Amino acid sequence: MTRAADPHLAQPLDDAAQPDDPQLAARAAELVRDAVLGDLARRVVAECGVDVGLVGVPESLAGSGPDAEGMVLRHWAGTRADLLHDVPVPAGLGLGGRALAERAPTWVPDYRAATTISHHYDAAVAADDLYAMLTVPLMDGGTVHGVVYASLRTVVPFGDVRISAVGTLAKAATRALAGAAAWSRERPRRASAVPSLTPREHEVLRWAATGRTNPEIAARLGLTCNTVTGYLKSAMHKLGVRNRTELALAARESGLVS
Repeated sequence: MTRAADPHLAQPLDDAAQPDDPQLAARAAELVRDAVLGDLARRVVAECGVDVGLVGVPESLAGSGPDAEGMVLRHWAGTRADLLHDVPVPAGLGLGGRALAERAPTWVPDYRAATTISHHYDAAVAADDLYAMLTVPLMDGGTVHGVVYASLRTVVPFGDVRISAVGTLAKAATRALAGAAAWSRERPRRASAVPSLTPREHEVLRWAATGRTNPEIAARLGLTCNTVTGYLKSAMHKLGVRNRTELALAARESGLVS
C-alpha cells in the first residue's frame, strides 16, 4: 500500500482553519487528499470483500495535449506485483480510463476476456492475477477527483451489494476531497482596515448610500440639514473620498453598507 493513511483525515475540512498562506493551504489540502485516497484504497479491500484496491489521481500525462484527460494510479492495497503502481491511464483506456471518460461506474467479470474495453494494461493485470474489476469515478458535480478500482483474483460478476459498498466509500471520499479542494482555494484578500465611524455618521452614510438627499435624511433622522452635512463631510474625510458618489462606493467596498 502507499503512504500510511489516517482514517480521521477522511473528513470534510473546517474552512475556518484554512491557513492564510495560499501555498500552505494548497500543500495541506494535497496532504489531506493523499491521506483520503490512500485510506480509500485500503478500505475497499478491508470492507468490500475484494483482493486489490487502486486509486487513480487526475494528473497531466507526459505527451498528452493540454486538454487531454488522464490519471495516474498513485494508491494501492493488496497488490502482489508493482506493475500497477504509478501507472499513467489516459481517459478511455482500460476499465479505469473508461470510467474517467464516461463519468460512470463500470465493471467486468473477467478483465482479460472483456470485449468492451481496451487491453493496454493486460500485462500489469495478469502480473497481479486479477480478473473481475469494478471502477467508480469520484464525482463532485462535474469534477472528477479520482477513480477507485476494486478487483478480485477470480472470475465473478459484481453483485449489487459489492457495487453499493464500493460506491458508498467513493461518495464519502469524494465529500472529503471536495472539502479539501474548496479549503485550498485562495480566499479573497482581507479588506483594508475600515475607518471607525460614529453611530450617527454610519447612520447618515447608510441613508446617503441609498440616494437620499440631505433634507430627506434630516427629516427621517430628526436632524438639521447642517448636521447631516457635517456628518457626511466627516465620513468623507475618514474614508478619503471627495463626493457622495465616491462615498457610496467606498462604503460598499469597505462593507459599511450592503
